Amino acid sequence: MIDTDLWIRRYFPSAEAKVQLVCLPHAGGSASFYRPVAQALRPRVEVLAVQYPGRQDRRHEALIDDLGTLADRVAEAVTEAVDRPFAFFGHSMGSTLAFEVTRRLEARGTFPLRLFASARRAPSAHRDEQVHLRDDDGLISDVRALSGTSQQVFGDEELLRMVLPAIRGDYRAAETYRYTPGPRLRCPVTALTGDSDPKATVEEVAAWSGHTDGGFDLRTYSGGHFYLLDHTAEVLRLIGDQLAEPALR
Repeated sequence: MIDTDLWIRRYFPSAEAKVQLVCLPHAGGSASFYRPVAQALRPRVEVLAVQYPGRQDRRHEALIDDLGTLADRVAEAVTEAVDRPFAFFGHSMGSTLAFEVTRRLEARGTFPLRLFASARRAPSAHRDEQVHLRDDDGLISDVRALSGTSQQVFGDEELLRMVLPAIRGDYRAAETYRYTPGPRLRCPVTALTGDSDPKATVEEVAAWSGHTDGGFDLRTYSGGHFYLLDHTAEVLRLIGDQLAEPALR
C-alpha cells in the first residue's frame, strides 16, 4: 500500500465538502503551488495537491522521470486518498499526467467528475522537444521564459541547485511521453489555455476534444504558459461552477 501522506497534501481539510479536486503540478512544480487554490475553494471543494518525489520535503527521494511510471504511482495514491466524488486539475505536465491517471482509474471502474487540463496541448498533439538535454543554463533559460517560477529562485544558487534536478527530471518525463491510442475518457474535459502560450497553441489545446466522450469545453485567456496567475479569480470561478453542476453529482 502506498503512503498517501507522502503523495497528497491537504492544506485545508474540509469534511463537509461534497467534491474533492486532485491537483497535479507543472514540471518543476510542487504541491504548494496549489495552496492558494485550496484556500480559495474551501469549504465547498477539498483540494488534494499531489507532491511528486524529488522536491521540497521529498527532495531526498529518487525522482521519477518517466510519466507512465509516475501515473501508476499517482493513480495508486489517489485511489487511497479520495473518499467522495472527485475531479482532476493539472497544469502543463500535470495535465498530461492527469490524463494518464484518469485512463488508469477509468479502466478500473473509477470515474472522475471532470478533468481540467491547463496549459497543455492534447496528449496526441506531439512536439519533438529536447529541453531536458540542454545544459543547466539552457534549462534555466527555458523555465525563466515561461515566467512560472519565482525569480527569487534564480538569484539563490543553493536553492537553484536544489530544484534544478527536479525541473530536469520533470522535463524529461514530459518530453519523452508518447501518447498510446486507447479508449477515450468517459469524464468530460475542460481545457484552459493562454492565447500566447509558447508550449501549446489554441489548436493543440482544442485537440483535447478528441480524447473524451464525456463532453468538452475550451476556455482561452490572455497570456502565456502561466496565464492562470493573471486570471486566478476567473479560473477558480470556472472550477467551482463546473464542479457544482447537478449533472456531475
